[in-house]
Amino acid sequence: MLALYSQLSFELTRFKASKQSIDTLFIGGGTPSTIHPTLYKPIFDLLAPYLKTDAEITTEANPNSATKEWLEGMWALGVNRVSFGVQSFDSTKLKALNRSHTPSQALDAINHAHTLGFKHISLDIIYNFQGDTQALLESDINQAFSLPIDHISAYELTIEDKTHFAKTPEVKQENDKLALFVAESIQKRGFQQYEISNFGTYQSRHNQGYWKLENYIGAGAGAVGFLERTRFYPTPNIDTFITNPLTITQEHLTSDELLTERIFLGLRSNIGIVKETLPTEIKENCDFLVEKKKLDIKNGRYYNKDFFLTDEVALFLLKTT
Repeated sequence: MLALYSQLSFELTRFKASKQSIDTLFIGGGTPSTIHPTLYKPIFDLLAPYLKTDAEITTEANPNSATKEWLEGMWALGVNRVSFGVQSFDSTKLKALNRSHTPSQALDAINHAHTLGFKHISLDIIYNFQGDTQALLESDINQAFSLPIDHISAYELTIEDKTHFAKTPEVKQENDKLALFVAESIQKRGFQQYEISNFGTYQSRHNQGYWKLENYIGAGAGAVGFLERTRFYPTPNIDTFITNPLTITQEHLTSDELLTERIFLGLRSNIGIVKETLPTEIKENCDFLVEKKKLDIKNGRYYNKDFFLTDEVALFLLKTT
């Protein structure tokens, strides 16, 4: 935690953070619920003057390690939102996914969080894993909606290098119909889809900050920060980070790169794209898609009508010939 404290102190200065200027805080990546809440206290003490009084403070948590005592400790620190990595309520699927929690542990953790008074509770589910069917996913969604949650993140399985499934990529299904089924099933129960993978009666301010390309500090090994048109990458190597937390590389984005990101991020969410920020040719492409009923325009912003077509729409807008 000392390395994290050091890097965070440095970044607060770099970002010229002022009193009550931080709107959201997200503790994520890895397994935050395996760290005792008392170890987080110095970080919270450091950030306290910078956090807005109504800041959204989220922690991710694994159901098996998010004990009642751990949740109580995080609640006492000021955390007001928990995102549980549930993935599924099917015990066979959980084992196949190499998850260490059981369905009952997920239920208990979420109910404990609600009883303690956490204002916002989210859970993740995974689809297009080998063997997934509409019936299995319907069961997961039904179970999710029996719980006191106001947000669901539904992610399609992705295979990353050097992960458990990298040697068995066949466990990923290619079934676009399941993606549509999951989205429709969640929405018909009252959760609004506000981004490709995110649904809720509550829309995470932290998530939206990324899609708006707002400035954010990334603290910790492998974290990413963004300031104006520059990205900051602390070393992903934990040992190196502990030894020298200020080993940080920078990436300066060009105007074209920023424009591309604004288009992709705006189209994949309900943030949209501000018309007046676009070059003439891209505006013309947008207006063409409005005529074809692929985009909407309202109050000077273009909005995507189908998040699952984001890549196709973005590539059309950015075409140069």
